Formats: sequence, C-alpha cells, structure tokens
Amino acid sequence: MTIIIKTEEEIAAMRQAGRIVAMILKTIVEEIKPGMATKELDDIAARELKRHGAKSSFKGYRGFPANLCVSVNDEIVHGIPGKRVLREGDIVSLDFGAIYHGFQGDAALTVGVGRISKKAEALIETTNGALKAGIGAARAGGRLGDISHAIQNYAETRGYSVVREYTGHGIGRDMHEEPQIPNFGPPDSGPVLKRGMTLALEPMVNTGDWRTRVGDDQWTVMTADGSLSAHFEHTIAITDGEPEVLTKEVHA
Repeated sequence: MTIIIKTEEEIAAMRQAGRIVAMILKTIVEEIKPGMATKELDDIAARELKRHGAKSSFKGYRGFPANLCVSVNDEIVHGIPGKRVLREGDIVSLDFGAIYHGFQGDAALTVGVGRISKKAEALIETTNGALKAGIGAARAGGRLGDISHAIQNYAETRGYSVVREYTGHGIGRDMHEEPQIPNFGPPDSGPVLKRGMTLALEPMVNTGDWRTRVGDDQWTVMTADGSLSAHFEHTIAITDGEPEVLTKEVHA
C-alpha cells in the first residue's frame, strides 16, 4: 500500500476542486423539488461544471454514464440519473466529484424531497453525524482504524447499520487512491495518519441490514432488504491539528 502525502501546493489545488464540488452540490440541492426527473439534476451538474471550468470525476469512469450519482430511498450509491421522477417524501443521495487543474474533490449528501418522514429525518441526521465523528477521529498520529471505528460506533449505537462492501478512499490527482477507508472496524489499527494525507470519508448508513445488492443496470447499489439508506461524504486533509475539510461548504 502506497499512500501519497500531498504538498501544501497540492492541497491548495485540491481546496479549489473541493470548493467547486461544494458550490455545485449546493446549487443542485437548492433546485430539487417534487416532479423533477433525476436526469435534470445531472443536467444542472453538467451546466455548473462548465461554468466553473471543471470536469466531472465520474462521467466515463469505468464506463459510468453521468456526472452525478443520484440514489433514491433504498438506493445507496452509484444511482444513474434518468427518467425517474422525484416524489414528495423521497430522500435523495447526491454523490459528486470534480477535477480542477488536475486535482479531485469528492463529496456527497442526502436530502429530503419536500416533507419527509421522521424516520428519514433521523437517518439523514445520523449519517451526517457519523461523518462528523469520522472527521473528528482523523488526527495525525492516530490510525486509519480510528476513523472507521468512530463512524461505525456513532451509527450502530443509534440503531443503524453501516454498509460494508463500499468504502471511503484516498484522493488527489486520482479519484481513488490508497488507502481504502472502511466505515467499520477496530480502533488503533491500520496505517498511521500523517500530515498531508488527503482522504474521502463517506459513511453509508441503513435503517435495516448492512447488506447490499446491485441493480440490473450493474451500477446502482441498493439495500438488500429494501430499507432506507443515506450517504454523506467529505474530502479532508490531515494536518497537525484539526483536519481540514476541503469540501466544507456542502453541509454544516
């Protein structure tokens, strides 16, 4: 496993990419409403990428056909935008990455469409909290497993499960770099965290079981039991103190 340590100049470039990701996701969220087709959200992403002079991290990656992953209700991640119409009460996970001057930013969040159930609200709040817990554990001198354990502990102590087949990852010039970052596992395990590591942390949390299945399109990942799922992600940089969130404008 080769983990790339970024220079201050490289982190500054990633900060620009992260800011673009944050701004575009914010624009997409502001435009979501019942009656929209998920393809319309991808169209917004394409428009905003062009406006910011950036490229999609996702479109064409291993054949993925869109700029944005849109996953609804029991869909966890990698949902392909299309003709599906969003309805009042749906929850929508938006996963988005951008390349700017050769560096990548990657973030995700889950939002409700109109009024949503208390159950859905609690899931979204918990998943966002799990991400914050993982970020809080990302300290130089600690270990990667501290992040994984913090995410798992936060979600599971509140009665939820964390997806195990899909993980966070290192990020930089490539969208997926070493190391993989599971959302579960024991603390004080794995590589030591060092200043200059740039990581994408992304808990995916279900109201039911953690197991998953892949849809007929060979991309969309869903909960195996049909339960609701939420997804939050930030790109961060390890520093000598608090980690820096490079996509910090995506959500509070």
